[in-house]
Amino acid sequence: MKTLTLFLLSAIIVQAAAFTPSLPLSSSTSSSTSTILYAKKKSNQKKTSGGGFGASSQTSKPSTQTRSVSGYTGSGTKPLAKAANTFDQIRKVYGKEGTSDLYMRSPLNDPEIFWYVGKVVRRLDRDEQMEGEILPNEMEAVISQKRLIMEYAKHQLRPQNFGGPYASSLELWIAPGDSEMDAVQNKISLVKVTGSTKDLREGFSVSDVGFNPEIYVGDEQKDGGLRVKRDENGDPVKDVFEINS
Repeated sequence: MKTLTLFLLSAIIVQAAAFTPSLPLSSSTSSSTSTILYAKKKSNQKKTSGGGFGASSQTSKPSTQTRSVSGYTGSGTKPLAKAANTFDQIRKVYGKEGTSDLYMRSPLNDPEIFWYVGKVVRRLDRDEQMEGEILPNEMEAVISQKRLIMEYAKHQLRPQNFGGPYASSLELWIAPGDSEMDAVQNKISLVKVTGSTKDLREGFSVSDVGFNPEIYVGDEQKDGGLRVKRDENGDPVKDVFEINS
């Protein structure tokens, strides 16, 4: 009798160990779409196609020359924070002289509308904090951070104008630092950013440039922020006007 009891007890233990209950997912495990830069969930499976946020490039520069995102959830958070912190540090030293205003447009969305998306800054002198071997020029300050800037603008700032079917034609344009009011009053033209990361010179370091993204607050979140109208050359399409104080 004792032997039979032990046998039955052992069988119950084995069955209990093999049983895995099916539990409903809690609300805390549901996916979120509030990541600062949207991206897909990481997978170990290799992919042969390039598209999408953070897709790798065979001609990509070393990480010391570019700010990039890998394409996976949350991957843009650290580069964006680093770019913003670096912007603040360099801006304190060189002010608007080292700053360039950034505008972006998608001709597929509206060929005349250029949206303000932030600022870049660069070192103008070989100070103690400089990490590169050469001083960055204005185009390098943008090109080295171009992917991060565009991903932020199309996923966070203006997805309705830069995302989806409009993403394939995105362009970055620059204006003098802190010239937003002059741009609105049609007093200045914009200059198109040309070139690619292949054009970054040897000795350039992305640590010597920064990016300060535009952030919408209040009504801007619904109605949009600063935008200007320009032609294909970046010139104003209307006459200069003054804003009454």
